[in-house]
Amino acid sequence: MKILIRGVNWIGDAVITMPSIRAVRRAFPEAHISLLVHPWVADIFKENPYINDIILYDESFNGIAGKFRLAKKLRRQKFDIAILLQNAFDAALIARLAGIPERVGYSRDFRGFLLTKAIPATKDTLSRHQVYYYLNLLKSMGIDAKETHPYIYLTDDERQWARNCLTVRAIHESPLHHPPTPNPQPLIGINPGAAYGSAKRWLPERFAELISRIINELNGRVIIFGSKSEVGIVDEILSFVGAIHEFPLQHTHILNMAGKTNLRELAALTAECDAFITNDSGPMHIASALFVPVVAMFGSTDKSVTGPFGEGHQIITKNLTCSPCMERECPEGHLKCMTEIAADDVFAALKKALPGERAVFLDRDGTIIEDMHYLNTFDKLVIFPNVKENLQKLKDAGFKLIGVTNQSGITRGIVDEKFVLELNGYLQKEFGIDDFYYCPHHPDEHCPCRKPEPMMPLSAKLRHRINLKASYVIGDKELDVQLAKKTGATGILLSSETSPENSSASYIAKDLAGAVEWILRREAKELK
Repeated sequence: MKILIRGVNWIGDAVITMPSIRAVRRAFPEAHISLLVHPWVADIFKENPYINDIILYDESFNGIAGKFRLAKKLRRQKFDIAILLQNAFDAALIARLAGIPERVGYSRDFRGFLLTKAIPATKDTLSRHQVYYYLNLLKSMGIDAKETHPYIYLTDDERQWARNCLTVRAIHESPLHHPPTPNPQPLIGINPGAAYGSAKRWLPERFAELISRIINELNGRVIIFGSKSEVGIVDEILSFVGAIHEFPLQHTHILNMAGKTNLRELAALTAECDAFITNDSGPMHIASALFVPVVAMFGSTDKSVTGPFGEGHQIITKNLTCSPCMERECPEGHLKCMTEIAADDVFAALKKALPGERAVFLDRDGTIIEDMHYLNTFDKLVIFPNVKENLQKLKDAGFKLIGVTNQSGITRGIVDEKFVLELNGYLQKEFGIDDFYYCPHHPDEHCPCRKPEPMMPLSAKLRHRINLKASYVIGDKELDVQLAKKTGATGILLSSETSPENSSASYIAKDLAGAVEWILRREAKELK
């Protein structure tokens, strides 16, 4: 089967459609899925394993003649289904001209007659978060998604580039010439722009006051983002920062990346931030999809529909009678929905959002219990010696304990998911583990929660306010070490070999006791 998904035109909306694209892939695992999108959003989907190819709707397809050329190009590919996530009449017309026999989309923009399944956009659908708006469309095809959180796939090279770029020594130099070194200062992303219009933008002088407080009161670093069209806004903010005399401006405190990044670089740098302060915008959704805690100012738009998705975010709105008005510019001429948000409001929200806890992430099978290869009964459970005592040492040192385990046996039909939940619950209670995450998916699904992809620790980060850069991952497989590397945590490999070939672990321990001893020794040294 060949499926064409017509993507949306705005960066934030594109991020929000990601759960729907994953749901289509899960429903049609063997299908060839093509995504038709404009070039300016295409890079968001780069590295996405659920898409076979991306078709660019570029300028050559503008105008009536261009639409016919695009339809002809699509007709040659002989698609069976077109799923139109975009609401425009244009999307339905091109799918119809391309001769795609099944065309599914919302019955909006007077295009219902062009669709074979025209789904009404009900009041209930429009009032929920837009993630569910797109997922609801798929229900007409019998597709019901369990996973709803948007996720952007980054490569290890992209993550490493960002870390190199953010080294203090490389702030104003080429990031390619210096190895990265950890920095204990919190890194706060600032996104002062908003493509929709001025009614969504907080005031430049308030951003400047906020930046001053981040540096002076939190000893933080700031990285400012913006498109090329928003460079002027950022320059205005920095001019206000320079006018605050009590602020000792140093180049190591502020990194101005406005107009200097492409979409992938923006995402990679955002992933390294400890928090992200933003207007309602595309970068806000990018931060949310990377599980970075967001502090978002909402004025003219509806936080319940387009707010950052998931846990751990702080949304600031004044709930005026005139908002949300959904207008690009203030129809009342006062913009109170933004001017009444003070720097104190945002700074207080930032302190709530910033991760402050340290954690040790624990693999399960082979780390705290014997690896029985798809353990499926309590009769086969063997707990390693002295686990409780060693984990208690970590708790006494102030660490949260989080279990993270791959359990593909569930999808393979070897392990009952109810048993996994019961076992994880038992271990959690027995050893004082604060939370337990598991991935039930088959490796071929390329899901974002299967180690070494980092969704499990990233989810824990938001729920428990964990500073991953000050945390550890302990496991008996190299994928656990890779998980640590992706999240910025320190990886410890449990191995009987003193120097396993090709391991990138920060430390290799024979058992859990050795790993705990090394962590405590390292932490004591850091305190000195």
